[in-house]
Amino acid sequence: MKMTPKNFLYFYFKTFKDIAANSSILTTLVLSVFVYSFFYPAAYKAEHAESLPIIIVDEEQSLMTSSIIGEVTKSPNVQIKTVTGNFAEAQQMIKLQQADGILLLPDNLSSSLRRGEVGGIGLYLSAANFLKTQKIGLGLATSVEHALAEQAEKFQNISEFSPALSIHQIPLFNTLSGYGSYIFPAVAPLIIHQTILLGLCMLIAGYREKYWAPTRTEFWALFGAILTIGFLGCLYLFGFTFWLNDYPRGGNFLGMLIAVPIFLSCVIGLSMLIASFLDMPERAGHVIVFTSIPLFLLSGTAWPHAAMPEWMQWLGQALPSTQGIQMFIQLNQMGVPTQLVIPKMIYLATFAGICLVWSYFRLSRAAQK
Repeated sequence: MKMTPKNFLYFYFKTFKDIAANSSILTTLVLSVFVYSFFYPAAYKAEHAESLPIIIVDEEQSLMTSSIIGEVTKSPNVQIKTVTGNFAEAQQMIKLQQADGILLLPDNLSSSLRRGEVGGIGLYLSAANFLKTQKIGLGLATSVEHALAEQAEKFQNISEFSPALSIHQIPLFNTLSGYGSYIFPAVAPLIIHQTILLGLCMLIAGYREKYWAPTRTEFWALFGAILTIGFLGCLYLFGFTFWLNDYPRGGNFLGMLIAVPIFLSCVIGLSMLIASFLDMPERAGHVIVFTSIPLFLLSGTAWPHAAMPEWMQWLGQALPSTQGIQMFIQLNQMGVPTQLVIPKMIYLATFAGICLVWSYFRLSRAAQK
């Protein structure tokens, strides 16, 4: 059949009708993106650890230690569980997981401060949860430094006092330092990747049960329909969902618009190639089950590539999902110039071309076997 605009549009809209007629495919390709856009970020709504329980061991019980305790009370990061003079008691509460940290105010704090020393203040944190450890450490360090600086001003014999070198953390890309702002922008491209992979494999496998061998027009019309769905899904996630949850976004909008169809073409080509090996739609679920978590782990988001064995680094970099995740984080969150991600675009475009040609060759000859 000769490819004409009329024939192309016929098969293009026929693809949408076939998707709408199959509830499983419709749910996977279209509705699941909406479900994920609300369900996944909901788990990270409270992306900041607040009111973490701590114990203060006040051995001196002086006006100065009372001032420090008052400053600590103002910190939103921590909540004072109890104040005690027994360090062993505080240790036991940590072991019983009744608190996440101990602030030790020693009995020589005032005399040490008069001599211009820090005073041996101790901060003991449970390492069971590193996010909690970070928040408690930052909250207590700021409160204690502020209180000691105020007390030091009262002693005329101290010309200059600085308990520590102040460190000001200014995040460049995840300005809220939230876990949701970190993880969801990396997961969003993988959501598009996996929903297209599952839905398109189910659709093509269903066609193949009827001995479907697409013409060139049918093949590219199918490609165009899925590209449309994927493009709208990307714009929805990268635009509305990021805005709704106040995630970093819009760093390089034009670069993102260029990258999306390249990434989607790669995903569609890969999905079509995998579908050409499936004998029934249910097989697509088997592919998703054992690929989703490895694809995310190999992307370098949960664990840096530098800490992986070399063969895993090569495998991760070869995956289009890894290239896509890293590319969109650079464009959407970091706002890098488009020319810096051109190597990734070239790789994805090459991967897409190989998969599309190979899948067309296999699908168009499937009915002849």
